[in-house]
Amino acid sequence: MGKNVLIVEDDIRMRNLLIRYFNKEGYNTFEAGTGKEALSKFHENKINIVILDLMIPAPNGFEVCKIIRQDSSVPIIILTARAEDDDKVMGFELGADDYITKPFTPRILMARTKALIKRFNNMGANNENFIKYKGIEVNTGSHKIKVNANEVNLSPIEYELLIYLIKNKNQVLSREQILNAVWGFNYNGDLRTVDTHIWRLREKLQGKGELINTVRGYGYMLDGRKWERI
Repeated sequence: MGKNVLIVEDDIRMRNLLIRYFNKEGYNTFEAGTGKEALSKFHENKINIVILDLMIPAPNGFEVCKIIRQDSSVPIIILTARAEDDDKVMGFELGADDYITKPFTPRILMARTKALIKRFNNMGANNENFIKYKGIEVNTGSHKIKVNANEVNLSPIEYELLIYLIKNKNQVLSREQILNAVWGFNYNGDLRTVDTHIWRLREKLQGKGELINTVRGYGYMLDGRKWERI
């Protein structure tokens, strides 16, 4: 399992604290105090996960997240003092996989880091098993998604969300069910997390995103009447 973590934090004391936490758990750490430095370190090294503060010198954390997501599905955890719902939604809309507010518990941060890296690494499995439907193709072995023969770049969380919907196709799923199944029972985020990721998944599935139906006031359902495993 790759264990290269990029820590993006402008507060030197917090950055050093995070470095100690991750080094103690056996991670190789790369550090950056600005957005520009973060992007440079990310592209120069094989990074397995990014721990990203929002309030960093330009470009800020939101912009860094957006730029990384343009060509990479590497897991991103936003770790910040900004606890407003609008900031959380913005972070998820830009592609973050998790959002943790300060003060935080090191054990929780490590647990979420390990879970995201494991999901990301599992996306490289070789056994091929395909699910196809009207221009959408899911390779559950390599975790690659194609829409109309064009490969779509999903983050680990987005992939897990799609697979959960597929496994429970034609079933109305509450937001609570989805949150617990995809993020885990210990996740302390709110239900808007689900809405934001559904929105991003629909966007990435392009016109096929309409297969994910909204059940107003409750949750979502994947219209899977014509999905088939081959």
